[in-house]
Amino acid sequence: MLTAAQISANQKNAQLSTGPTSETGKAKSSLNAVKTGLTGRTVLLPGDDAALYECHVSQFVKRFEPASEAEQNLVQSLADTEWRLLRIPSLEMGIYALGRLEFAELFPNEDPSVRNQLIEAKIFLTYQRQLNNLSVQENRLRRQREKDTAALRELQNARKQQIQARLDTAARQYIQAVHNGTYHAFDPAKIGFEFSLGEIEVRAMQIKPDLFAKPSVQNAA
Repeated sequence: MLTAAQISANQKNAQLSTGPTSETGKAKSSLNAVKTGLTGRTVLLPGDDAALYECHVSQFVKRFEPASEAEQNLVQSLADTEWRLLRIPSLEMGIYALGRLEFAELFPNEDPSVRNQLIEAKIFLTYQRQLNNLSVQENRLRRQREKDTAALRELQNARKQQIQARLDTAARQYIQAVHNGTYHAFDPAKIGFEFSLGEIEVRAMQIKPDLFAKPSVQNAA
């Protein structure tokens, strides 16, 4: 059992542990906060907004509604890829902003309009490799997005087809129960179906529209 002195010491230590106070420490803390997403990973840079990233991922989850681990991984990949793609324009603008500062004193004797064009050209020639790398990265990310989108669509289509096949099976069993006169006791859960009775009945009526039609009575001539 802890003594009164130990308890007091622990309380004092807890008061001293107030979390990160520097901007760098806060940024690292924000990064750690988003590592509990779909896959436990993060693509954030120290200057990124963790809350905005979480909202970004949530929008993808809401849009695609992943229903399995494989689907979740693909949705996370799509969100991360889009996050990186959105970062590229700002990186490109940053390179040109840096270049304008670096080469601000060049071509002082040129006409201002011509001088601006010369500085832009100087920036491009100086940082051509970095700008080309951004373009290559953008194309790679776009290809990855197309690949993941196709894979996710294939998985979800297969899942929906399986669900539809099970619903059709349940509906046919329900149709048989109607024919046997036992449909009032039809319980989907008891025979292993996850659908509601209403869903099954609607599908049964789609398969056999006259399911509950009363037999016609022909009058004797």
